[in-house]
Amino acid sequence: MKTMNSDIIESQTVKALTALAQTQRLRAFKAMVVAGDDGLTPGLLAEQLDIAASALSFHLKELVYSGLISCEQRGRNLIYRANFDQMNTLLAYLTEHCCQGESCSVSDTKSCKSHA
Repeated sequence: MKTMNSDIIESQTVKALTALAQTQRLRAFKAMVVAGDDGLTPGLLAEQLDIAASALSFHLKELVYSGLISCEQRGRNLIYRANFDQMNTLLAYLTEHCCQGESCSVSDTKSCKSHA
């Protein structure tokens, strides 16, 4: 029997996977993971990904909605950062029952953390 909490986790997982199931969003998320806590401005991200700013804006909105990234206003700039807690929650959910519930190399890896 599913609980309300498991329904919420499943819903968040579907949102995250849906957001990552598009090439430009996956590339943008990966770039933000690499950038760590410093994050990236939309201009720098557009330049790195060689994508038009208008298209990038749409993709960033979807990633924010999924909870995989956050956006912070810093002066006149927006800074986008990967949400490492949400990423690790997604990975934990996806690997929770791997190897028939036994310890395996996937579940033994260190959680990715921001470089604080």
